[in-house]
Amino acid sequence: MIRKPLRPLASILHARTAGENPDSIERANKRARHEDMRNKSRARAEGRLLIMAVLFTGAFVTVGARMGVVSMSEAVEPRTSYAGSRIQAERADIVDRHGRILATNLETHALYAQPHHMIDKERAAKELAVIFPDLDEERLIKDFTGKRKFLWIKKKISPEQQQAVHDIGEPGLLFGRREMRLYPNGRLAAHILGGASFGKEDVHDAELIGVAGVERYFDDTLRDPVNGDRALTLSIDLTVQAAAERVLFGGMKLMNAKGASSVLMDVHTGEIISMVSLPDFDPNNRPRPPVQGQAADSPLFNRAVQGLYELGSTFKIFTAAQSMELGLANPETKIDTAGPLRWGKFRIRDFRNYGAQLTLTKVIVKSSNIGTARLAQLIGAARQQEFLQSLGFFKPTPVELVEAGGAQPLLPKNWSELSTMTISYGHGMSASPLHLAAGYAAIANGGTRVTPTILKQTEAVVGPRVMTAASAEASRLMLRKVVSEGTASFGEVPGYAVGGKTGTADKPLENGRGYYEDKVIATFAAMFPSHAPKYVLILSLDEPVETTGDEPRRTAGWTAVPVAAEMIARVAPLLGLRPEVEPAPLADITLTSN
Repeated sequence: MIRKPLRPLASILHARTAGENPDSIERANKRARHEDMRNKSRARAEGRLLIMAVLFTGAFVTVGARMGVVSMSEAVEPRTSYAGSRIQAERADIVDRHGRILATNLETHALYAQPHHMIDKERAAKELAVIFPDLDEERLIKDFTGKRKFLWIKKKISPEQQQAVHDIGEPGLLFGRREMRLYPNGRLAAHILGGASFGKEDVHDAELIGVAGVERYFDDTLRDPVNGDRALTLSIDLTVQAAAERVLFGGMKLMNAKGASSVLMDVHTGEIISMVSLPDFDPNNRPRPPVQGQAADSPLFNRAVQGLYELGSTFKIFTAAQSMELGLANPETKIDTAGPLRWGKFRIRDFRNYGAQLTLTKVIVKSSNIGTARLAQLIGAARQQEFLQSLGFFKPTPVELVEAGGAQPLLPKNWSELSTMTISYGHGMSASPLHLAAGYAAIANGGTRVTPTILKQTEAVVGPRVMTAASAEASRLMLRKVVSEGTASFGEVPGYAVGGKTGTADKPLENGRGYYEDKVIATFAAMFPSHAPKYVLILSLDEPVETTGDEPRRTAGWTAVPVAAEMIARVAPLLGLRPEVEPAPLADITLTSN
């Protein structure tokens, strides 16, 4: 701001020249300056008064309008409220392929205490210990009489328990709303569903989060409010799942096995109709993960997906299929089975002496290790790797379960010719039963790769072709003969033509340095009906022993096969497959008259 001087030099010189008094010029300039300052101050004060008048008028109008609205409304009881954003507690249902509930929500309450509001703390502790026997009365008294102003007592209580706590009449015992995850079928499909638990929570609500299985894999989808009431539809059939679990549990006990698993898959869509892993658990009361011991010993371990095993002779059909695909053999080609087969210091032997030669079909029917290994030598390591990779044996299965991502097949570091030979009959490489199901599905559906899924599919997705339809058909005929003439004779199911292959593999030691002498993994890979397969069933038993004979028997033909046959007999009618039974000849009847 530039201020005008009170005694301008030019004005002073002019006044002196004219003989006037220079001081009058200074007084005039002071008077003008003061007048200007007063005018500015007045304008500023008038502006402030105007703003205050507008604000007071607005406040008066607002209060008056609010009073008018209140006077015209009905009086209501004031309600408590709380600060902060509301926790998203809702979670969508999970249903089976027919819309039957597998997982849903149930409204319940949590119980918490505010000790500084309690009247009779010792009585309250005593009454709570009666209502909840798992609570310690002395511990409750210590918590109530300490310095804590808040503590959780129970995260989930039943309506009956809530009423009993309410009857105590203690103002310091309060309830918080909860939505708990309910699995109405208990243990059924436990490893598929996984389970849910509380995440972020407060006294008013708690969020539900998935902790395993599809609950964890689809956690964001199930919690998304945009989905509304749309349930997640799985591919499994609840009725088939129940039958499979019952049969497998009985078979595991009958065969004295440590554990068991089964996978039933649609060969065209890759849909998993049933998946069982035993021992199992109740997702309503999910146990804690083990902190010591082997992970496979926990009931939380999904043997069908996470279990990586040497699957034994079930791999032989892949070797046979590839040899036919490459034109190296046909079903009637003679294969040298004279043994033992020597490779360096190693010896490959058969279960018994099958003679000097067998046809390719007989190699599979008799389950000859020597014949399969000789075919693998012709195929070579590179081509064998390429074929197994095309079937999905080199990566974890892409099924929608969080556990599947960690099931990376165990491959040899150095894929030598010996590795090629042993892998041809299922040793030296470990994969899951689900991997095996996808591989057999490719043979069953005519030669196209299948991607396993736990979601219901509306239409078949045709995967890339991994073998010709002719090679697949020839392989299916061999698998049928394994049941009708070979090692899986106990797999016959009247009315349903079953084809399959047995596999018995020695169980490796926990340290990975060798194998047990008397413990095996017995597997039966089946497809039915074999002339036009619709389903693949993989059934595996961990350390089975069949003890009805004079000596204990552990091979898959005596253990896994009869259990699989019983399962097929139970589930095939549930899947809508009608048995093909030829009518027996009628007895000759002669009509006579009296």
